[in-house]
Amino acid sequence: MVLLEYIWLDNKNNFRSKTKVIDKDFIDRDSLETWNFDGSSTQQAIGIDSEVYIKPVGLYKDPFRVDLDGYLVLCDLWLPSEVKHPDNTREDVRQLYTKKEINDAECMFGFEQEFFFVDPKTNRPLGFPENGSPEEQGKYYCSVGYGKCYGRNVAEEILDNAIYAGLSITGMNFEVAPGQCELQLCDIGLKAADDLLILRYIMIRTAENHNLIISLHPKPEKNNWNGSGCHANFSTKQMREDGGYEKILEAIEKLKEKHKEHIENYGLYNELRLTGKHETADINTFSFGIANRGASIRIPRFTARDNKGYLEDRRPSSNMDPYKVVDKLTSTILL
Repeated sequence: MVLLEYIWLDNKNNFRSKTKVIDKDFIDRDSLETWNFDGSSTQQAIGIDSEVYIKPVGLYKDPFRVDLDGYLVLCDLWLPSEVKHPDNTREDVRQLYTKKEINDAECMFGFEQEFFFVDPKTNRPLGFPENGSPEEQGKYYCSVGYGKCYGRNVAEEILDNAIYAGLSITGMNFEVAPGQCELQLCDIGLKAADDLLILRYIMIRTAENHNLIISLHPKPEKNNWNGSGCHANFSTKQMREDGGYEKILEAIEKLKEKHKEHIENYGLYNELRLTGKHETADINTFSFGIANRGASIRIPRFTARDNKGYLEDRRPSSNMDPYKVVDKLTSTILL
């Protein structure tokens, strides 16, 4: 007996899922069947023609059914006519990555997913009182100890679950504001975007078990508090080889020319976060610099030192669509 949790995103980018139980001893991605759901209940179809197809595109071990033979099944959306659903942003990237020049480039993405743990009783991040503010920023980043670090037990459980699922996790740390955390993953092209979606699902499911909310809003607390981004570290095979620094500088010039187009595809409410303060660049001004966390694009100091490496696009918001970010970075830099 195998339990499959089919996972997709609704019209508002909220996760939806349902369970399929099949009488088999073994399953792989190629043997997974297309399923369907009531799209009229997720604002993705009308009642008189309500079925939307969910096609499996990724298979992961289910950390919530460890004692059972369970798997998480990432799906994209299709209409019964075999045309991709308007909410299916993955398919365009899949087709992009069938191009030889894209495959040969071996584009690598390292996503840094920032988020807040939110207490539903106060509707504020952990560490914030129901009214007023906690002590100002400074002691919370990479913090250790009571009164500094909020939600460590949940963060550790998320990390364990993500590793169990087989995600390409590379690290975790607590961030600048109270109750703010970050997980990082890194992989090639489309796989990195798929893994990020499953990571978000695991974050939300794990927090659900602790009666907490995961906020991917880029600025849940206004005033003098850091917002949340999902920085995208990008490199090609040439950038990672000796002398690749020149290719990185060429890529940055291309990104400068398409700044407005990228901002339009980098997430909702990003204007609340990209103010030029709190380790961000101004949303209307493109900039770059070595080790500069207040720039649109940061060049790591090790990259400049070694004359090869990667660039960090700090503009994407915490709620960005990873397929749009992969699409824009790949297309702008390589095509």
